[in-house]
Amino acid sequence: MGISTVLEEKWPILGRHERAAEWLQVWTDLGRAPRTIDAYARGLAEYLQVCERENVDPVAASRAHLAVFVRELTTRPSRRGTNVLAIDSGAGLANATLQQRLVPVRLFYDFLIEEGLRESNPVGRGRYTPGRRFGGHQRGLVPRLTKLPWIPGEQQWLDVLSVFRDEPIRNRVMLALAYDAALRREELCSLRTDDLDPARRMLRVRAETTKNRLERVVPYSAATGVLFSRYLAHRSTISRARGPLFLSESRRNHAEPLSLWTWSKVVRRVALAAGVPRFSTHTTRHLCLTDLARMGWELHAIATFAGHRNTDSTMTYIHLSGRDLAEKLNQGMEQIHSWRVDMLARLGSDAPVGGRS
Repeated sequence: MGISTVLEEKWPILGRHERAAEWLQVWTDLGRAPRTIDAYARGLAEYLQVCERENVDPVAASRAHLAVFVRELTTRPSRRGTNVLAIDSGAGLANATLQQRLVPVRLFYDFLIEEGLRESNPVGRGRYTPGRRFGGHQRGLVPRLTKLPWIPGEQQWLDVLSVFRDEPIRNRVMLALAYDAALRREELCSLRTDDLDPARRMLRVRAETTKNRLERVVPYSAATGVLFSRYLAHRSTISRARGPLFLSESRRNHAEPLSLWTWSKVVRRVALAAGVPRFSTHTTRHLCLTDLARMGWELHAIATFAGHRNTDSTMTYIHLSGRDLAEKLNQGMEQIHSWRVDMLARLGSDAPVGGRS
């Protein structure tokens, strides 16, 4: 099914804008993942709806018109209502979601510039511009908030594990692998039977399943290896065919590959049962990388393990662990302490014998 059919069925408004459909087709032809195309289409469709309502031609829209779109995003009530755990933007959408909505709009205008239909991009990027006054920093339409990921405390982690102990073997081994190998949700659910090497306890994360298309090979623990062996025996009762490692056991999708959404529902159900609602499918990755930093792993080693292209992302976990701050504090305090002791020694040697009465 072509992109045009999808547009007509899911986002009719994109079919009414020739340049928008053309832009999405380019990304599709370039091999972008379906979920990426879906996210791009949604963000651009929401923007085009505002343009139509304001009687604005999106090709000729100005920064003022973009501001109307941003205002709507920042004041829109969340459809999840009271189910929202935390909002960091002060509005119905989280700051990260606001940024995601603006990305396809910015890329769309980049495309129009390349096609010679515009001279500038009204979205902007929030970047450093040499020679610019007042520090040379150009702000984006929405300030980007950089927050440390949430990490469960020891008791919260134990509470989650307590509930997982009663889960089927498939769910237990998925949680263990997610933590051991710091796997993202898609990386975990996309594992195949030949991606794991039980003899060496190594796991291959294929490039096409990763966020940045970097393949990596990482180890997993002996305890997880025991769970994995038990799961393979169980899996053989469902299907003996090689292929996707984790299979659905529901009547409707029996022996079909486990979907991302099914795993998300499992983790959400367990998190609520454990009384730790902030626990998500990504929490295990954050926790693993933070633990590696706490154990003293070097920055580049953690980056390689995580599959980060650069160490900027990895620094999050170093800071979260507090390791570098603790080291600097200890070194600084040691220097201050030495200086104070030295000054006290000098004071003692220079002081006259006897004191004031």
